[in-house]
Amino acid sequence: MSMDTVQMIMTLIGGLALFIYGMNLMSDGLQKSAGDKMKSILALLTRNPVTGVLAGALCTAVLQSSSATTVMVIGFVSAGLMKLPQAISIILGANIGTTITAQLIAFQIGDYAWAFVAVGFIMYFFFKKKEIISYAGQSIFAFGILFVGINIMGDTMKPLANSPMFVDLMMQVQDVPVLGVVLGTIMTVVVQSSSATIAVLQNLAATAGPDGITSIIGLEGALPILFGDNIGTTITAILASIGASVTAKRTAAAHVIFNVTGTLIFIWFIPYYAQFIELISPKGAEIDVVARQIANAHMCFNLFNTLLFIPLIGILVKVVTRLVPGKEVGRLPSEPVFLDYKILDRPFAAIHLANQELVRLAQITQGMIISSQKAFVGNDTAEIKKLEEAEDVVNNLQEKIVNYLAAMFHADTITENQASKVSRLLHIASDIEHVGDHCKNISEFASEKIKKTYQFSEEAYAEICGCFDLAKRMAADSVTALESGDVDGAEEIIMLEKELNVREEELRINHMMRINQKKCSPEFTVIYTDVVHNIEKIGDYCNNIAEAILDDNGKGNIE
Repeated sequence: MSMDTVQMIMTLIGGLALFIYGMNLMSDGLQKSAGDKMKSILALLTRNPVTGVLAGALCTAVLQSSSATTVMVIGFVSAGLMKLPQAISIILGANIGTTITAQLIAFQIGDYAWAFVAVGFIMYFFFKKKEIISYAGQSIFAFGILFVGINIMGDTMKPLANSPMFVDLMMQVQDVPVLGVVLGTIMTVVVQSSSATIAVLQNLAATAGPDGITSIIGLEGALPILFGDNIGTTITAILASIGASVTAKRTAAAHVIFNVTGTLIFIWFIPYYAQFIELISPKGAEIDVVARQIANAHMCFNLFNTLLFIPLIGILVKVVTRLVPGKEVGRLPSEPVFLDYKILDRPFAAIHLANQELVRLAQITQGMIISSQKAFVGNDTAEIKKLEEAEDVVNNLQEKIVNYLAAMFHADTITENQASKVSRLLHIASDIEHVGDHCKNISEFASEKIKKTYQFSEEAYAEICGCFDLAKRMAADSVTALESGDVDGAEEIIMLEKELNVREEELRINHMMRINQKKCSPEFTVIYTDVVHNIEKIGDYCNNIAEAILDDNGKGNIE
């Protein structure tokens, strides 16, 4: 191999590296710019299969990567937040959304690449304090870098037209479509980005052949490679499903079936499909319009394929269920259900999963409040043991949630607003764990009460039950508010906390009156006041959660 050949290969790889870097950087910038708008897309993601296609397309258009959307969807499926039909519909939409990249590349703006780099650089590096401008600048800068990479690849490919061996290979691809499919699949599996391989294909097709006029490969020769690119991109879903749930594996299988089936259908009609694409694309010299033709072919392939599969989602679910048999394996209560480290670089999605895990943690502590009442008021030793086990689960879960949240700060894509949200979730995790601690304290008082055969008056029991009822209402409202961001529920918690504080003071006075009236023994005082105080502290931590939720919605008064 000559030095010129080595240099050409290295330059081509360097151009591809710049393109992929630009794509990733642009994705980060777009994601940061979208900010909390991604929450709305997430709401669509978990609704129904019809909106799933639209949500998948929107999410992929923002992330500029169908692979990122697919990994996120598999994470949601594995966590049980999404059913298989919904997941399949979102992946169908993601295949449509990813075609936007090829459309952008098809624009003849390579001459302005450095202008985008310059303008984006100024916005990105000199307006750091104005986040929106900085994030927009990052996207523009990355867009320019992306086209710099395309220019390098295009310039490097021109000498290939004079290589007899390369021209012969292209002729074989044109004559044997299956060879093109295999080539496209291998390229995408290696590069791990269908957008990158399609960009290479567009540049290759825009290179003139030996005659200096027609494309070295032509639209018909490019189509099999394009279909192979679509198959190769499914490797991301397959890798993401390794070690995931059975449903996640079925989602990945559906992605493979969708793209492979589309290729098996279209490969028989390549000449007719090429004529259709030429009909709907701009007219002109082949090497000038072929990049746009490839972009249109990519979009139409995925649109037609999606329209074909939407009515067949139910059948596809049955097929992948047969192909990937098995049942979901239940997880230990102490193990996280929703946390997925594979999507930490998408903070908006990772925050959503962490919030769901916190809801689950809050539900466990909500049950602990009920158990602590049964243990203390009803002298139920079984509930005491249950509380001890629940405390271990809560401690373990809280530690893992905190580690997951802390790991988000290392993501380059996290915005200041998202970082603030993560900080609030860290405090909420601590507050929920403290609720469990105080329930455990009450169980220890219950154990002491049973051992020493303490008996309280009916009036004292009634007062304690009234406090428990308030705490249970606050805990239930905390779960609801945390799950849905319910501002009204959070405000009610704050009102109830004030009532619980007043109630604690009243109970202390009432207990002293009963002692003076010899209705209660003085030795009951410590355990009685300690239990009431622990219930009041549970209310305090529920109040903290409510204030964090209000603060997250811009209605807090946290000092």
